[in-house]
Amino acid sequence: MESKTKSGIAVKLLGEDGNVFNVIGKVAKALRCEGLRELAEEYTARVMKSGSYNEALQITMEYVEVE
Repeated sequence: MESKTKSGIAVKLLGEDGNVFNVIGKVAKALRCEGLRELAEEYTARVMKSGSYNEALQITMEYVEVE
């Protein structure tokens, strides 16, 4: 099955405390660990410009599979 995200990487966020900076850190680290540094930078920039936590999560789901 083809992934619908830009990276095809899964990141466990279930049970996180709702801190957007924690989410950014986990996702960006996962992307960098897979050699996707430019994608991690793009992701971080987009989320930092988002207007709400919900918008940040929507952007996150474009880049990784959220578990």
